[in-house]
Amino acid sequence: MSENPSKHILIVDDEPNIVLSLEFLMRRRGYEVSTASDGDEALAAIEKRKPDLLLLDVMMPRKDGYQVCQILREREDTADLRIIMLTARGRDVEREKGLSLGADDYITKPFSTQDVVTKVRQLLGDT
Repeated sequence: MSENPSKHILIVDDEPNIVLSLEFLMRRRGYEVSTASDGDEALAAIEKRKPDLLLLDVMMPRKDGYQVCQILREREDTADLRIIMLTARGRDVEREKGLSLGADDYITKPFSTQDVVTKVRQLLGDT
């Protein structure tokens, strides 16, 4: 069942239920997973080990997803990191902001688990 165990995904969200469901989903697909509950934790985790893909919530305490995305895109070592932003705000203006800051994709909550898996696999080249 393991599609590509060498791929590492960092899930960043302050809602434990979302983290648990995404973590379960990604592990079931054979990905290695780590988690962070806010933007500062995410940046610290990325310093220790750069993931292949980041599932990044927009609305979080401390640094929000937009700030984290912008910081990562400005750094040479993380400029190519694949980022999927997750948000409860589905308005086009939020989507445009995320994409203009360099997110690779944007998923609106509540999301279909199959959509998340499909987008992750596409960005990681596991289709």
